[in-house]
Amino acid sequence: MSQPGNPIARWLDSDVGYSLRNSPVAMTAAVVAFVCLFCALFAGWVAPQDPFDLATLELADARQPPAWLEGGSPKYLLGTDDQGRDILSAVIHGARISLVVGLTSVALSLLIGVALGLLAGFIGGWVDALLMRLCDVMLSFPAILVALLIAGVGRALFPNAQTPVAFGVLIVSITLTGWVQYARTVRGSTLVERDKEYVQAARLIGVSPLRILRRHVLPNVLGPVLVLATIQVATAILTEATLSFLGVGVPPTSPSLGTLIRVGNDYLFSGEWWITVFPGAMLIIIALSINLLGDWLRDALNPRLR
Repeated sequence: MSQPGNPIARWLDSDVGYSLRNSPVAMTAAVVAFVCLFCALFAGWVAPQDPFDLATLELADARQPPAWLEGGSPKYLLGTDDQGRDILSAVIHGARISLVVGLTSVALSLLIGVALGLLAGFIGGWVDALLMRLCDVMLSFPAILVALLIAGVGRALFPNAQTPVAFGVLIVSITLTGWVQYARTVRGSTLVERDKEYVQAARLIGVSPLRILRRHVLPNVLGPVLVLATIQVATAILTEATLSFLGVGVPPTSPSLGTLIRVGNDYLFSGEWWITVFPGAMLIIIALSINLLGDWLRDALNPRLR
């Protein structure tokens, strides 16, 4: 029996916690995602080398094979890249960059999409029509095209601030193309909730529309949004890697996963496969574990599937 005052124990005894404990796939995905997140957050302590510290890099150690291969240096478990950076350290720090960009962009998309979806569904009329046409317009612009446009403008306005501009380009481009799914999902749920009895009763007793949205409608539409946000984190990380691979993202001096894959692609056919394979494997592991958690959360929050 769990302690009454222990929130973690109460959550584990809930329907969602029971579903997690009885799903080996979800448990494995949760452990993998937690390990990746822990290593990314505490990369300075976990990683054996700081890839941002140029004083610790040795160009003579560039393109060293992994330690278990013949001729590999024992201090480089996964080998080194073209700048002499330890691949293991670069992958850990790169995962932090990818997770920060992905989580930040999803949080901003969630905030914008939920707010606009609530307004469109609750107010209706010309506000609903205007916001939905805006969603249609935004759906016609892929994240890559938006990133190229914003990158060109940002680098023209701030030519000496490459790294901050690169992070801003990634976050803004993913946010601008990611909020539409949240807005449409919340709008559909709000259209259903606004005609229910508890909303009508709140209106009759004089509760303000803003309070109705915040206290009554919003908690009842968050279930699908949380599932969508979990899946969108993996999509945002893959988008960041794609943009960095194309050269729109962070510069080569910042070892994001997409940048490492792009750099390693130049040496793939010359035999230095580890420069691109290990960052690619880390990207797949992160995206797959988050997607599996999203699938589990969708099933756990849907009572028809239990």
